[in-house]
Amino acid sequence: MLAATGCLAAGFAGAALANDELTTLSANPKNWAMPAGNYANHRYSELNQITKDNVKNLQVKWSFSTGVLRGHEGGPLVIGDVMYIHTPFPNIVYALDLNNDGKILWKYEPKQDPNVIGIMCCDTVNRGVAYGDGKIILNQADTTVVALDAKTGKVVWSVKNGDQTDGSKGESGTAAPLIIKDKVIIGVSGAEFGVRGWTAAYNLKDGSLAWKAYSTGPDAETLIDPEKTTHLGKPVGKDSGMNTWEGEQWKTGGGTTWGWFSYDAKSNLVYYGTGNPSTWNPVQRPGDNRWSMTLMARDADTGQAKWLYQMTPHDEWDYDGVNENILVDGMEIGGKKHDVLVHLDRNGFGYTLDRVSGELLVAKKYDPKVNWASEVVMDPKSEQYGRPQVVAKYSTHQNGEDVNSTGICPAALGSKDQQPATYSPKTGLFYVPTNHVCMDYEPYKVSYTAGQPYVGATVSMYPAPDSHGGMGNFIAWDAAKGEIVWSVPEQFSVWSGALATAGDVVFYGTLEGYIKAVNLDGKELYRFKTPSGIIGNINTFEHGGKQYIAVLSGVGGWAGIGLAGGLLSPENAAAWHGAVDQGRGGQDEAAVVGTAGLGAVGGYAALADYTTLGGQLTVFGLPD
Repeated sequence: MLAATGCLAAGFAGAALANDELTTLSANPKNWAMPAGNYANHRYSELNQITKDNVKNLQVKWSFSTGVLRGHEGGPLVIGDVMYIHTPFPNIVYALDLNNDGKILWKYEPKQDPNVIGIMCCDTVNRGVAYGDGKIILNQADTTVVALDAKTGKVVWSVKNGDQTDGSKGESGTAAPLIIKDKVIIGVSGAEFGVRGWTAAYNLKDGSLAWKAYSTGPDAETLIDPEKTTHLGKPVGKDSGMNTWEGEQWKTGGGTTWGWFSYDAKSNLVYYGTGNPSTWNPVQRPGDNRWSMTLMARDADTGQAKWLYQMTPHDEWDYDGVNENILVDGMEIGGKKHDVLVHLDRNGFGYTLDRVSGELLVAKKYDPKVNWASEVVMDPKSEQYGRPQVVAKYSTHQNGEDVNSTGICPAALGSKDQQPATYSPKTGLFYVPTNHVCMDYEPYKVSYTAGQPYVGATVSMYPAPDSHGGMGNFIAWDAAKGEIVWSVPEQFSVWSGALATAGDVVFYGTLEGYIKAVNLDGKELYRFKTPSGIIGNINTFEHGGKQYIAVLSGVGGWAGIGLAGGLLSPENAAAWHGAVDQGRGGQDEAAVVGTAGLGAVGGYAALADYTTLGGQLTVFGLPD
């Protein structure tokens, strides 16, 4: 059924290459068996009981307090009669019985070093658990990856993904795993602490390491073949992850992998993006800084890189490239059909690439206020092919250290952060939660010490000009043309993951705490205010013959770090600067608060007037 709608999770001859159990489970829309619904990251459901005509009748069916504050990203899994939900640090996992009023079947609460809290740059979030082979896989904040028996919650195996679990190297874990065949794919967080990023594959059976691919460094460690691995169709050459760095800067080069993974069974490629280079001060790290800010296509069995595309060479603005990659078959572009990868990047450009070859097909701005670059060059014959054309006025490198570059759009948190978009095979459109925020950015010199912040920039954020104070939009995006079809403004950034359904309804959540349903033209059909801001991803499932909508609320994440981390207090904000700024200081009280949380606190200070902390699962359904 899903194959008939263009989804990749089932129906293809090559699907046997995927995890057979997951393929079967995700093909049944009654379940929500993967963090993004399927391997293609569609976040789409064939369930259609809830429609554009009756969604106005939705009501809360039940709710569940997680018992944890801070930001609740990600969303629940539903496998048969059991729902699995997770929390931010301390990363509790609950198994809830859908046949018995959400009774707690088991609870797992890991014991982690509290020092980990202090090295999680943008709240203590976790983006969800994965299921496979009768196990629930959790990526803990301290980088421990643990497999739990799905029936009992008992630990089956546990492995350290990072070098240290006490925060002493700045490594942390926030990403949701993806299970492909017999392997667990997971990345690492911590670029703001100079962590050298990697992606690893662990064997699902026992947790042993299958492969590990760094983002930067020599070919043997990045799993790059200098002749066979390509960048825009050309071989990357020897040690490409080293020779665009000065000296040995690649060893603390960032490029962490805290976003989402997708998988194409036909080509056996896993796709993901890498984050910002370290430090945020671009003057200290001349060169393109490969392979930070890069889309990567790797063989799922070996980790060998097939193709790479660096979207933001020599990043000067913290435009991490970790956002989800959505896979669509047979998209027609320029009169030719391609199996594509669609990526809406932090840098404000929406990219469409041929996912087999890595050919760049579309690169267009999905927020018209984006100004740091004028365009991405699309002429394959040009030496600038595939490169954004940086506008000198907004180049923090060209303007130099200790110079405040103003009016840069988007802000460091991007035109969209990790909050996932959804794709509807019925309409062929992508429905995208976005930020509409700009910034001032002042880089300054910093030194590296393991486990200590390695940022090197003071940032302040504010609404984009001429937006009447609005800081977000929910948009429909045509990835074949690179065009916005419609846009719905929001007071704050839309920081939730979206959901499209066969009932011709699209759901998303707001930072004030509203879950909203719109029709395929963007017209609002329903809203309900949950107890806290929504940064979680909206899911749907069927149980007992009825369709439900589920979402975690709990304000936080980078946009909500002022509330989540208590940084609206001048005293706490000053302590944050004392820990991060390496003695720079020198700001008045208002600036101390406004630039805390890597710039987000001031930009989202008004959020405290609309919501407060709290972790809750809310499940909605139609009247009985």
